[in-house]
Amino acid sequence: MDINNRSRIHWACRRGMRELDISIMPFFEHEYDSLNDVDKTLFARLLTSDDPDLFNWLMNHGAPQDAELQRMVALIQTRNKDRGPVAM
Repeated sequence: MDINNRSRIHWACRRGMRELDISIMPFFEHEYDSLNDVDKTLFARLLTSDDPDLFNWLMNHGAPQDAELQRMVALIQTRNKDRGPVAM
């Protein structure tokens, strides 16, 4: 996935599961542009994961085996927590 194609990344963020949308969409909207290219690529790779895996990882019901994906999940959780609740 081309990390510079914001509309494609935005579309990939839309998961159809409210809990995932609440975690992923605000991160994309508020943080994506400030990520470096390595982290943008990692975020795009995370978006290729299955919804049940993403849900479990973002809700702390497990962690990806891949250390880089673990770091991205932690970054999403931290940035979302620091920003506070987001109404959708």
